[in-house]
Amino acid sequence: MTVTVSSYTAVPSPEPAVSAPAPAAGIAPERFRQAFRRHPAGVVVVTADAGRGPVGFTATSLSSLSLSPPLVSFGVGTSTSSWPHIERASTAVVNFLGAEQAGLATTFATSGIDRFAAPTGWRRLAGGEPVLDGVAGWLRLTVSGIVPAGDHRIVIARVDESWLDERRAPLLFHDGSYHSIRPAPDQ
Repeated sequence: MTVTVSSYTAVPSPEPAVSAPAPAAGIAPERFRQAFRRHPAGVVVVTADAGRGPVGFTATSLSSLSLSPPLVSFGVGTSTSSWPHIERASTAVVNFLGAEQAGLATTFATSGIDRFAAPTGWRRLAGGEPVLDGVAGWLRLTVSGIVPAGDHRIVIARVDESWLDERRAPLLFHDGSYHSIRPAPDQ
């Protein structure tokens, strides 16, 4: 299988040589989690609507990929309730959370609830994409490609529009809890 992303082509995935599942390579999942608990990451909520109502999930996997064209990527688990919707969506929104929005991050990280129900405030952008109210910023994206990556998929998307409130401190995730960065008093 060859996956094409915009004008880039991924390396073909080798077919398994045997029919029995191979043992997982690499470190144990718990050790992997421990390593990344020590790595601080920005917190975003990715929202989309593929025609069946808004969906969203909390993510720390947002990464900038390219300046020209402006591309970002984020990961989404294939076992999540959001994945079938994200897989069909042609657009999405990355909502940057502010330092005071840990509750919103928790809401969108909780399964089995209506994440868009009150008290969550949201609206639609001109293209119909759901965007959260009161966030520190957002990026409106057009999905360029989806790349298989273990039990996740990496979504690659072009940034088409943005809005930022540069006065807001970001929400970070580190060692299993939410944190913020505040400017030094002399700044």
